[in-house]
Parts: sequence; C-alpha cells; structure tokens
Amino acid sequence: HMKYLLATVLLAASALVSAQDITVGALTLSQPWVRATPSGAKNGATYLVVTNAGRGGDVLQSASSPVAGVVELHTHLHDNGVMRMRQVPEIVIPAQQKVALQPGGLHIMLIDLKAPLKVGDTVPLTLRFETAGSVQLDVPVKAVTAMPMQEMSNRH
Repeated sequence: HMKYLLATVLLAASALVSAQDITVGALTLSQPWVRATPSGAKNGATYLVVTNAGRGGDVLQSASSPVAGVVELHTHLHDNGVMRMRQVPEIVIPAQQKVALQPGGLHIMLIDLKAPLKVGDTVPLTLRFETAGSVQLDVPVKAVTAMPMQEMSNRH
C-alpha cells in the first residue's frame, strides 16, 4: 500500500510544480504555446520543447487540432538571405536530446483556422510520435510578444 500511496503523492506533487510538462514514453513536452492571431488571420503557429530522455530516437510524425483545417510541421530556412517557411515531413527527436520548436525555427502550423486564436484561450493539439505514440495537449494562447529576449540575441 505504502509504495502505491507514495507514487500517487509524488505524481500529484510533480503535476503541481509544472502543469505544462507532459510526459509520453521517453519524451517530455514542455512550454507549449500558440501565438495569438489577429482577427482575419487564417494561420497560427504552435511552439514547444521536446526532451527525449530515452536511449532511442523518436520522430514527431504529425499533429492535428480541431481549431484548424490542416496542421503541418514546418521549419524556417534561409533562402538567399530570405527566411522562408517550409513544410517538413517529420521532426526527428534524437536520443538524449532536446528539440525546441520556437519562433524562427521548427514549429507546428495551424492552417485554415476556424476562429481567431485569442490570448487566454487554449487550443487542443494532438501530436503523433513514432515510438511514444499520440498525446493530446491543451496549449495556451499567448500574445505575439511572448518571445523571450534571449532568443533575439541567439539569432546570429
């Protein structure tokens, strides 16, 4: 009994520390957020950090959300000095590595939004990983200014 009780208490405690972190298999998903969209905008972007504690790599194969017609995995590429978004077939999460989906880099595109994404809302998002399987997140919508300053200086 005691062991089970302790596990339950520890589980509850870790959930309180960070409601954001979700663990699925060897992966921990943290700091998910969706960029708020101006009214009339048809596309939104989702960001998060995926940490793989496992011995084997995993692959984010697809994502879906009821708020968008289509959800795609994207990256930013420099193309003759111009930043262009490109759809990617998958996002590899190497073993013992952290992959950040962040502004200016990898991200999840919500295309053909059914309604504007407003600050304070949450967006249900399902991610499908090759090994870890599917996981649903409730992603908070944050203002466009939600980009940490340090990321600005890391751009070079």
